[in-house]
Amino acid sequence: MTSETSQSLSKITKNILNQHGIKLNKNLGQNYLIDKNKRDQIINFGNIDENDVILEIGTGIGTLTIELAKKAKKVIAIEQDKKIYEILAKRLKEEKLDNVELINDDALNVEFPKFNKIISNLPYQISSPITFKFLNYDFDLAILMYQKEFAERMNGEVGTKNYSRLSAMLYFKCNVEKLTDVSSESFIPKPEIDSTVVRLTPKENKISPEDFKVYSNFTKALFQHRNKKIRNALIDSRHIITDLDKKEMKKRLNEIESEKVEEYFKKRVTVVSPEEILFLSKEINPILND
Repeated sequence: MTSETSQSLSKITKNILNQHGIKLNKNLGQNYLIDKNKRDQIINFGNIDENDVILEIGTGIGTLTIELAKKAKKVIAIEQDKKIYEILAKRLKEEKLDNVELINDDALNVEFPKFNKIISNLPYQISSPITFKFLNYDFDLAILMYQKEFAERMNGEVGTKNYSRLSAMLYFKCNVEKLTDVSSESFIPKPEIDSTVVRLTPKENKISPEDFKVYSNFTKALFQHRNKKIRNALIDSRHIITDLDKKEMKKRLNEIESEKVEEYFKKRVTVVSPEEILFLSKEINPILND
């Protein structure tokens, strides 16, 4: 049964959308949170103080934005939909909140202004690319809501179906902690599956930026062929890691004399750990890109 507090946020959201003739498109990830308790819980997870500059992606009509702005020094709020952006701009004016930098653009194409925390109910269809983009920035913590299945892949263990490029990329960059599940009933329109809120906390640099860039390319190449053996996966995705043609690449791989590398070549992608992928990328990259 929906609580009274949830219902009030639900009514506020529906009234605003109806007033402006907005029909949400869940194909664009427009699933708006209407559960006040969950909204407040997400904000509390952020442990916000008056010095925080918060990045929010996919603001919608400001369900999170307005409350974040009341607590933080500043909110950088990015919303792609022009009509929704205009509604939020109007709401911020009505609330007399002048500490929100509202950006009407595609978050994947914007260079983010300086921030120290990320708190967002992310548009589901950009979950993967926006998460990879976050890894290029320094931040203290991120509180992010994803589809439940996506969140499970973030901590996927080697050898399981959830082990993926995503979990391999996050391994060196962030600790991933599941905080709470959010029922599909807590949104309009109701999504197909439940959501999960996670906390990302950056790790101390275990890997240099240069090594991570090479590792990132090798990880992308390998997981495009997750069920193949390492050697074949690299050859089939060679355009990601080298300019060599297939014949020359095979020749150079055949000339590698390391028994350890040869052993890895025979393994399937999904059973090789991030540490092992890093080792391979550092060994093989100079050979393919001399």
